[in-house]
Amino acid sequence: MEGRSTAEVTSVRECPECGAPVPVDERYVDWCAACDWNVDPGAPEPEPGRMPAARRRLAHAYGEQLAAEMEQGRSQSRPVGRDAATLVAFVLSLVVHGVTVVLAVTGILLVVSGWDTGVQPVLGALLLGLAALLRPRPVRLPKDARVLYRADAPRLFALIDEVGAAVGTPGVHAVVVDPKANASVTTYGLRARRMMVLGLGLWEILSPQERVALLGHELGHFAHGDTRRGIVTGGALHALATWYYVLAPTPPSGLLDRFVNAVTFLPRWAVYGLLVLLDHLTLRASQRAEYLADVSAARVGSTEAAVGLMDRLLVGPAVGPELRRESVAAQVQGGSAGREARERAEQGLWERLALRMGAVPEHEYERLRRVAARRGHSVDSTHPPTHLRRRCAAAGGPYPAQVTYDEGCAAAVAQELAPARAALAIRVIRDYAG
Repeated sequence: MEGRSTAEVTSVRECPECGAPVPVDERYVDWCAACDWNVDPGAPEPEPGRMPAARRRLAHAYGEQLAAEMEQGRSQSRPVGRDAATLVAFVLSLVVHGVTVVLAVTGILLVVSGWDTGVQPVLGALLLGLAALLRPRPVRLPKDARVLYRADAPRLFALIDEVGAAVGTPGVHAVVVDPKANASVTTYGLRARRMMVLGLGLWEILSPQERVALLGHELGHFAHGDTRRGIVTGGALHALATWYYVLAPTPPSGLLDRFVNAVTFLPRWAVYGLLVLLDHLTLRASQRAEYLADVSAARVGSTEAAVGLMDRLLVGPAVGPELRRESVAAQVQGGSAGREARERAEQGLWERLALRMGAVPEHEYERLRRVAARRGHSVDSTHPPTHLRRRCAAAGGPYPAQVTYDEGCAAAVAQELAPARAALAIRVIRDYAG
């Protein structure tokens, strides 16, 4: 995909607030760059609930301070996960998992030793079931996904290896390709093998160097670490969230409900306090790891590519509706005509998506950047706001590209991804649900 659209706006209107000229494009929101009129007309409501609100407050508390430290280089030299807060979080996580072990052992003892009572085995089975819900779980490879191994895509894996070497970390064992506008890395299985998820909805709308920056960002998570992604701390956060759900009060419809709510009141607030504490101990390091991954993207793919990647992420939410629109349009006809329409839609799907996303004008990108700055951490606290990530990726540079994605490499990788692209196009057109 080439750079973003530079097509000129053919009509303007007058801003109702300040009278400045407003570009008019029926595909996008009309807004005023002079006074920000209508810049964010569809702002989503923050995720409801006590825990999301607590996470937003914590993320906002770090926000600009952490970004300023990153821009000044004060946080880039310290490895993630080697401070007192991370150590305390690790110990607390072990305590949480220790409770799970106690539940499992107690459940086994009740089942084995109290078999003749009839009651103890039932209670033991309940404890074992709860322990199974709370246990840390290694990620598994998706069963219905398109999984590529080194033998399937040697040039893609060679590119990932080259980017990993530039970032300072090994490559991955498997690449999972899906249709979403996203990418991620994690480990899977008991041997903690490395896996990268590449969403074609994002990969296909990026320029060649932006793809290198994306790989650099994702591999940067391995290089810099993120305790919340690990099985110990991540598993503890999952266990505490499960406890909080299990102990949640039920609407009182009788005396028994009121009694249960009263009995679980103190444990519920204790779990909430531990969950907030563990969030507090890990969230700053997690967000710093995200910033460091963005710096890795800039250093390996170039500052220009990393900043471009941040902009592409702003239009990422529009990819899902575009794919759904393609799916709906291809399925409105029945019979042989419908079958032919679906086949036509499946062919060239990703190219059409890239063209539409490439046609997004600069004034829409600027609006989305301003929206990101306005919303900040209010909607998503798992990542720093995109405008801060963009700012930090541009700081300290400009960096030239350490890894270049030339035409030969691009053609080889495209050929290796072709079967996955075709299969996922069929899935999108026939049953895409976002």
